[in-house]
Amino acid sequence: MTHLANDPTRFADESAAGFARAFAPWVRRSSGGVVRRTAEEASQVALVIGGGSGHYPAFAGLVGPGLAHGAAMGNLFASPSAQQVYAVAMAAQRGRGVLLSYGNYAGDVLHFDQAQARLRAEGIPCETVLVTDDISSAPPDRRDLRRGIAGGLVVYKAAGAASAEGRPLDEVARIARRANDRTRTLGVAFGGCTLPGAGEPLFTVPSGRMAVGMGIHGEPGIDETDVPTARELAGRLVDPLLAELPDDLPAARGARAVAVLNGLGSVKYEELFVLYGAVADRLEAAGVAVVEPEVGELVTSLDMAGVSLTLCWLDEELERLWHAGASTPAYRKGGATPPASERPTGEPAGRTQIIKVAPDGSRRGAAAVRDALAAAVLTVDAHADELGRLDAVAGDGDHGIGMRRGAHAALDAAGRVVAAGGGTGTALRHAGDAWADRAGGTSGALWGVALRAFGESVGDRAEPDAAALAAAVDAAVAAVVAAGGAKVGDKTMVDVLVPFRDAFRAAASEGARAALAAAVPVAEHAARSTADLLPKRGRARPHGERSRGTPDAGATSLALILRSVMEANA
Repeated sequence: MTHLANDPTRFADESAAGFARAFAPWVRRSSGGVVRRTAEEASQVALVIGGGSGHYPAFAGLVGPGLAHGAAMGNLFASPSAQQVYAVAMAAQRGRGVLLSYGNYAGDVLHFDQAQARLRAEGIPCETVLVTDDISSAPPDRRDLRRGIAGGLVVYKAAGAASAEGRPLDEVARIARRANDRTRTLGVAFGGCTLPGAGEPLFTVPSGRMAVGMGIHGEPGIDETDVPTARELAGRLVDPLLAELPDDLPAARGARAVAVLNGLGSVKYEELFVLYGAVADRLEAAGVAVVEPEVGELVTSLDMAGVSLTLCWLDEELERLWHAGASTPAYRKGGATPPASERPTGEPAGRTQIIKVAPDGSRRGAAAVRDALAAAVLTVDAHADELGRLDAVAGDGDHGIGMRRGAHAALDAAGRVVAAGGGTGTALRHAGDAWADRAGGTSGALWGVALRAFGESVGDRAEPDAAALAAAVDAAVAAVVAAGGAKVGDKTMVDVLVPFRDAFRAAASEGARAALAAAVPVAEHAARSTADLLPKRGRARPHGERSRGTPDAGATSLALILRSVMEANA
C-alpha cells in the first residue's frame, strides 16, 4: 500500500509538484500538468499525452526531447479535466498543431475531446489518437472499445520521434495510428493496489491465484488462475498476443517486434528479468525477432503486484522511429540529452471572469444553487467511502474521491458568484466548470456539462419557477446523453436522470417543491434498480457480470444528491 502521504486528497498534486522539482532540467509545472522546459531549434507538432495520476512513469515521466511535449495530469486514476488538457496543450504547442494521445477511457475521451474542440475553435490544428492495445477488454472486431494500457509507450515514442523529425500534424497522427494498430498488450495481477489513505486495496486476489486481464486503474481481472511459474506465465502472456496479429501481418515467424515487459508497481526488476528470459525464449521459438526490448516499470498502477507484456509489430518506418533518441525523466534512448535552453512559457494569459450583477429574483436563485450544493457536499462527504466501494466492484474505486473534489469546487465557485451578485444561470455555469475541472473523470465531465446546460437554460433574468426548472432538467439530460452517449439501460447516471426528468416534469404544475418530492423517490428507485443491469459503457463494461447485483456508483451518487437537494428545500 501507499505509506507516505500528507493529505491523501492532495496526494496527486503534491506528487506532481515534487516530480517537477526533481526533474527540473526536463520539465516545468504548467496549469494542468507538466511541459518540456527545453526548447528545440525547429518548431514541432506538440505531442500532448495524459491521464490519471498513479501510473508513473506514465504520463509525466515521458515528457522530454524525442517523446512528449506535455502531459495533462488528473487526480489518482481520474482523467484530467478539459481545462487541464487545454492549458497543457497551449503551453506545449509550437505553432504547428497539437496531437492528443491517451488511453481509451470514457472520462479521458470526454475531457480530451472538449479540449480539442476548444483548441480548434481558437485556430490551433489538433488531432487525436486513442491507444487501444488491451486485448482482454474487447474482442478483435471491437478494437475501438479496448482500453489503452502499457502499449501507449510505443505509440507515444513513434509519434514523438516523428514530431522530432519535423513531420506535419497529419503525418505524426498517421504514424501514431499505425503504431497503435500494430500494438497488443495483456496483463496479469497477483494483488490490487491501494489508494493513499485507503485501508483496503481496490481489489484482492486469493493467495496462490492470479487475475488475468486487469486494467491499470485498479479494475479487477476478467479471469483467474493459479499462480504459474515464470516460464508458464510467459506462455500465458505470449501465446494470446501471437494469436492476434495485425491484419497486414500474415505470420509471426520472420516478423520483427518491440517487446515491452512492464511491471505494474510491486513486481521487482529481478523478477521481471526472470520472466523476460522466458518471454524471449517463447518469442524466439515462434520465429519473432525482438528489437530493443524494454523491461521495467513503464506504466504502473500505484503498488499493484502485476505485469503486462506488449508486442508492437514493426514495419521499416516504425522500427526507425523506435530506434530514435529520446531523453525524458523516465525514458532515455540513444544518448539524447535535454538542450540547455529554456523556452518561453507559451501559456495563455489568465482570463478574468466578469460576473454581472443580476436582478433580485435571479440572485435569490443563485443563493438557492449555493445552498443546494452545500447540501450536496455534506451528502457526498458522508457517502464517499461507500461510493468508492461501489465503484471498485467493477471499476477503479475513485468515484467517491472525484465526487468530493467536484462538489467542493462547485460550491466554492457558486459562493463566489453569490458574493459578486451574480444570477442563477451564472452560478450554475461556474459551478459546472469548476466541478469538471477539479473532479476530472467521466462523472466530473458529465456533472460539468449537466450543470452548465442547466444554467444556460434558466439564465439570469429571473428566479426560475417550476416550469423553467423542468425545462432546465430536460436540457441537462440532453447534454449528458450527448456528451456521454449512454442511454437508459446502460447502467449509468442516465438511468436516474431520465426517470427523474419525466417525474419532475409531470408534477411541475404543482410547484418546484412538489415536483422534487414526486421525482426524488423515482430517482432513488431507478438507482437501486441499476443493480440488475449490466454496464455497457465505461470502465466497468469488461467486468459486467461482476457488477451484477451492485448498483451503479454514478447513479447512486446522483440519487443521493437529489435527495439532499429536496430535503434542503423542504
